[in-house]
Amino acid sequence: MLYNFLVPLSDTISPLNLFRYITFRATGAMFFSLVLTIIMGPYFIRLLRKLKYGQQIHEDVKSHSFKAGTPTMGGILIYVGTVISVLLFADLSNHYVWLTLYVFTGFGAVGFYDDMSKILHHKNHGISAKVKFFWQSVVAISALILLINEPAYSSTLSVPFFKTFAPDLGLFYIVFASVVLVGSSNAVNLTDGLDGLAILPVVVCVGVYTIFIYIAGHAQFAQYLQVTPIYGVGEVAVFCGALMGAGLGFLWYNAQPAEIFMGDVGSLSLGGVIGFLAVLSKQELILIVAGGIFVIETLSVTLQIIYFRSTNGKRFFRMAPLHHHFELKGWAESKIIVRFWILSVLFALVSLSILKVR
Repeated sequence: MLYNFLVPLSDTISPLNLFRYITFRATGAMFFSLVLTIIMGPYFIRLLRKLKYGQQIHEDVKSHSFKAGTPTMGGILIYVGTVISVLLFADLSNHYVWLTLYVFTGFGAVGFYDDMSKILHHKNHGISAKVKFFWQSVVAISALILLINEPAYSSTLSVPFFKTFAPDLGLFYIVFASVVLVGSSNAVNLTDGLDGLAILPVVVCVGVYTIFIYIAGHAQFAQYLQVTPIYGVGEVAVFCGALMGAGLGFLWYNAQPAEIFMGDVGSLSLGGVIGFLAVLSKQELILIVAGGIFVIETLSVTLQIIYFRSTNGKRFFRMAPLHHHFELKGWAESKIIVRFWILSVLFALVSLSILKVR
């Protein structure tokens, strides 16, 4: 909004030229959403307590029993902080920005429905996995159909470490990319099990894709780094900045001991939009590294299920996802969280280096 109002005035008021630069507006969006989220936090937490929207704790995690009743659905706080900041700082004529907001909203709506089902029915499980997967797929596929029709976008797949190998998947690209979005959404959801465990890796991963998005939208940088240039997609870096700021603002209250949890409305929307950022930047496969923490957590659950079924009830881990395994081994919650944060930074650095190694 500020871009659309102020840039036309920059011919007469030269300082307003700053709003032409994506980097300036992305930084502004990050700062604004961070401050806004921190300011709104106490009011939002009080509202959730008044509504009695508290977290229910799984009976298998007895050490978390004291957390029962902690306000949940804090993802709404992240959403509001992000969207307001994007509407203020982004170029609202950019189609990629609106598509990203659509994915963020759509996956958030699925999570909201899931959270409300848990709260209203007082159960640890919300909607069924099939229903959740169906609606996640609807959001993903509809967004990807719109994306693939953008003139600057293509259905080619960028393969790390190869300069020229970029197969065109055609319509199958929609299937592949929808798996990326839905898989990423559920992976973040699985990771969100300890205070602050998921949100910082989300911020770090979004930071990686902020760089990828900006490079893809900058013709000279894209040519130098030999990545697929996508005219106009760089504007989504403003969304990324806003999301990082709102995520850090949420962490202010989600850090141990957490005053609020993000709920499925937060984890599903954050994971879904990370997957979409990977698709937008044409760096889908690098998400395996950039989101390494989420991949490890998901693999731990998959391995646990396979091992349990193949051995008639034996467990490979004491409990899955992996962070609960370490809890049952006696690790302090704070130690698990910080070590996972460190790993997320390491994965981010490796993923950035892959971009150059071709």
